Amino acid sequence: MAEDYLTDDEQLEHVKRVVAENWVWVVAGVALGAALIFGYRYYDSYRNDRALRAAAQFGDMTSALERDDRKKSRQVADGLIKDFPTSPYADQAQLVIARLYVDDGQLASAIAPLTQVMNNSKDSELKRIARLRLARVLIDQGKPDDAIKALAQDSWGAFVARAHEVRGDAFYANKDVKSALTEYRAAQNGGDASSVNSALLQLKIADLGTPPADLSNKAKP
Repeated sequence: MAEDYLTDDEQLEHVKRVVAENWVWVVAGVALGAALIFGYRYYDSYRNDRALRAAAQFGDMTSALERDDRKKSRQVADGLIKDFPTSPYADQAQLVIARLYVDDGQLASAIAPLTQVMNNSKDSELKRIARLRLARVLIDQGKPDDAIKALAQDSWGAFVARAHEVRGDAFYANKDVKSALTEYRAAQNGGDASSVNSALLQLKIADLGTPPADLSNKAKP
């Protein structure tokens, strides 16, 4: 390069000339870089602040539930959904609202929040929980066929035993005793059988007029 053959004074004059000719772009570049750094830090701080506020509201909601303060629970849940609609806390709030509706006997009103989580949550486990709860609501509404259809539309992972149990409840409500027994047995024998209430499951099987399985011997040949 030509600069390699200039004297120190000549190089200094060259640099001065380049800066003088391009100072606007140099200043603009520095300003842009500073703005980007400030903007990123501001956004990061804003995002962290929102996350902390959402977590605090979620804590308020769970505390209200523990105190059985239903009015406060609903108020905070509504706020979470309004202020932080894309956060996981909003999904939890939808589930709380559905639970409050069910506790009040307003089964039809519980369907919308459960459907919202089931269809739109980014958390696969919450989606499955919502689907299971929706199926139970449909059974309680006297719509076992709709419950069976809802339960057929997912892979269940760690919730497979619970899915079998709820599906068994739907078949039982539909007076399909054979299918109900098949589902209850599947819930008993699944790899995640510990996730269901085994005593209650035994009672459901006995209620079908079938002797409950001896789970202590199921692993024996």
